[in-house]
Amino acid sequence: MPEGPSVRKFQLLTSPFVGQVVAKVGGSSRKLNVNDLNALRLQDSQVHGKNLYLAFVAAEGPFGPTAGETALQREAACGAHCPAQGAPRPSSQDEELQEPQHSRSEAPEAAEGRGNWLRIHFGMFGSVRANEFSRANRANKRGDWKDPVPRLVLHFESGGFLVFYNCRMLWCSSPRADPASDILSLEFHRGRALRALCAPDPICYTLLDQRYFSGLGNIIKNEVLYLARIHPLTPGSLLALSDLEHLLDCAVQFSSEWLHNKLRGQGLHPQVYQKEQCPLGHPLMKGTFGPSGGFKRLTWWCPQCQPAVL
Repeated sequence: MPEGPSVRKFQLLTSPFVGQVVAKVGGSSRKLNVNDLNALRLQDSQVHGKNLYLAFVAAEGPFGPTAGETALQREAACGAHCPAQGAPRPSSQDEELQEPQHSRSEAPEAAEGRGNWLRIHFGMFGSVRANEFSRANRANKRGDWKDPVPRLVLHFESGGFLVFYNCRMLWCSSPRADPASDILSLEFHRGRALRALCAPDPICYTLLDQRYFSGLGNIIKNEVLYLARIHPLTPGSLLALSDLEHLLDCAVQFSSEWLHNKLRGQGLHPQVYQKEQCPLGHPLMKGTFGPSGGFKRLTWWCPQCQPAVL
């Protein structure tokens, strides 16, 4: 499923439509009555971890930038969260490696009743397109060339449109968000994250805990453990504080650089994720790890670069 940097980019694709009125709707969603969105105004667009939130109001209602929108735009304008001057506008066409499973802490919450916020949680190969539809780039198992079917299409009065693929959508009263846990937020709480990493659980479990590392997924997990030279099953309590701080630095930097590259239209070039050798030429090991009773995630590591802690 798309990780934090991808969902941040999806939000940037939706932000130009904030303030516009929905003129026509479409899509294959069965859990959402897409006609409810007809004639509504898109009031706000926010991202929190792996969830995208869109606020809708009656078209005749008052409209103005919200505090959340202003804060998000400020974040996107800072440091590695935005493209360098002269870089191209974000493109909706880049593809990335995806992981089909999600951990229990990543699963979307249950519906809480109708509100004016639409929470969008993306599945495997989930995406957002602006003013274009996704086209098939290969035949399916039956040999047919069929374009992906969008879950939701929003046509706006301006003539532009947004298309949402492979996602689950639920109405909610407000975004469920804790910026202190979002690795791409300016409010990310390093101290709380470090305390979580000190737990006796395998470090690869803790990194996927969205309570402390919202937006961090399996690709980031594999890459930063290699960058920090830490074996994925090492209990956090056995690692020195300096090692945990370095791991946290790698997680924040990798996530920020991934987003920065996405906004430049550049793809991801993983060092170990789904690879057979590490950059130094050592054979990689692959295993499926996860907490008891939880989802198991594919993990790649280099036994020489990431030795087990005895």
